Amino acid sequence: MRTALVIGTGLIGTSAALALTARGVTVHLADHDPGQARTAAALGAGTDEAPDGPVDLAIVAAPPALVADVLADAMARGAARGYIDVASVKGGPRRELEARGVDLSAYIGTHPMSGREKSGPLAATADLFEGRPWVLTPTRDTDTEVLNLALELVSHCRAVPVVMDADAHDRAVALVSHMPHLVSNMVAARLEHAEEAAVRLCGQGIRDVTRIAASEPRMWIDILSANPGPVADLLTDVAADLEETVRALRALQSSDEDKRREGGNGIAEVLRRGNAGQVRVPGKHGSAPRVYETVAVLIDDQPGQLARIFADAGRAGVNVEDVRIEHATGQQAGLVQLMVEPKAAAVLTAALKERGWAIRQ
Repeated sequence: MRTALVIGTGLIGTSAALALTARGVTVHLADHDPGQARTAAALGAGTDEAPDGPVDLAIVAAPPALVADVLADAMARGAARGYIDVASVKGGPRRELEARGVDLSAYIGTHPMSGREKSGPLAATADLFEGRPWVLTPTRDTDTEVLNLALELVSHCRAVPVVMDADAHDRAVALVSHMPHLVSNMVAARLEHAEEAAVRLCGQGIRDVTRIAASEPRMWIDILSANPGPVADLLTDVAADLEETVRALRALQSSDEDKRREGGNGIAEVLRRGNAGQVRVPGKHGSAPRVYETVAVLIDDQPGQLARIFADAGRAGVNVEDVRIEHATGQQAGLVQLMVEPKAAAVLTAALKERGWAIRQ
């Protein structure tokens, strides 16, 4: 691939353009808002000047509801040898193109499984997709050359290609992305009118659950409008679980011992199922989840503290597999949780204590 046209210079489109430009590909940028394309160009993502002729690959980074329109227009203009989109829903756009009688041999639907809570070109980074799955949904009609161009794009972005059926993809993202996003928003909505005294008690748990609720609402309306059925089906199941959980909690309030026992069993079953599902979430680098031991370190909220901890862990010969930071409410301090291999926990604890760090047992 020598040339590319990115249509839509938001977070995903600009990030792909930055990655391609860094690999020596000449990237042309287009957007319904010329100012946004100029911003992406100023960031080094390419040029906002139109190409002289067909490019190798056109990348449509438009909202799902607009993907078919933008693709059909680009194809009618002969803008490229191959065409892809990067929308988070795949079945709908493909069916719209089929209904229009568009030749789909030059098209493949794709979806990079990466993003941020922020949107727009200013939030873009060349490494946004690095190490992340990038779903490709070829059909029997997809030309081999177009598939190879898409794979080359994924390689340039240092992502991991995953081939799926379009409708299977939509069901999968409903489960692992779209439904959790709505549930996160529903939990966060409980905080909108909560008493200030209660909100000040927020810890890492509520931050983890509500983090994705900070995403741009207009973007998510577009996404959910393109995949409503699978998401609604999943939320129906969640609603049934909620009803059972509420029933179990009410039973725990009963003065009847048998009802309390029944309620306790119901809550235990919900928690058991949650544990069983959570362990299926892929671990580091997409591998099977590993069990790590946590070394908790109290730190002051000052520049250089995290760098010192990681340097001291390195000097002890311990690799930190994961890290979480919990900030203390109303204090300039926090708790850093270092996840390490179980056999390394004692070594790291001793080394950090020796260097003056306060370890929370």
